[in-house]
Amino acid sequence: SKYMPFIQAELQRANLPTDLAFMVMIESGFSARAVSHANAVGPWQFIENTGNRYGLRKNWWLDERRDLKKSTLAAIRYLKDLREEFGSRYLVAASYNMGEAGLRRQIKKHQTRDYWQLVRLSALPLETQEYVPKILAAMLIAKAPNLYGFRDLEKLAPLDYDVVLVPGGTDLEIIADHLAVTRKSLKDLNAELLLGYIPRQVEGHYIRVPKGATKMVSNFVMDKNPK
Repeated sequence: SKYMPFIQAELQRANLPTDLAFMVMIESGFSARAVSHANAVGPWQFIENTGNRYGLRKNWWLDERRDLKKSTLAAIRYLKDLREEFGSRYLVAASYNMGEAGLRRQIKKHQTRDYWQLVRLSALPLETQEYVPKILAAMLIAKAPNLYGFRDLEKLAPLDYDVVLVPGGTDLEIIADHLAVTRKSLKDLNAELLLGYIPRQVEGHYIRVPKGATKMVSNFVMDKNPK
């Protein structure tokens, strides 16, 4: 309930099936700080090369793969490319998991574009064979949790925030203290900032702040950095 509304709205805007949002639940559990054994990072679990290909910046202080909005928009561009090549949403998910080159080889080898047939032929890695059923299971449970024994669940408010431009040298902990919010909550909103601050040599960077806090933050950083 916290992350799905945003992800599904972006998928719908891109004319992609909104149920593809359940990929994020299986990929990372919506965690910005999730890291796989293959060094895939963030909610959508981008490896660095694929992230670069779809416009996600990565350097010593910034990793946009950890940002929900930026990584979702990058994933949508990637999913649209996969859909154009593979068509079926099952094959789109499979190729996202195992890589398009590997799936391409198996389709050519076995002369079928049927995901379930490829599973029956053991043409896909075990992880990929289990990946699509996991997405389907998550989707079914999330849509009717009571049916599967999930009751009295705490429903979180949808993620909401404002965006404000701040200068280099801005420290999230200082901003959080000024806003009287927890340092963790502000760092979670800005998970792409690996060090929790923007280096002084950077001219400026947009950060996310709690809804309604834009003016307070702008005034604060202007007082700290008078022209």
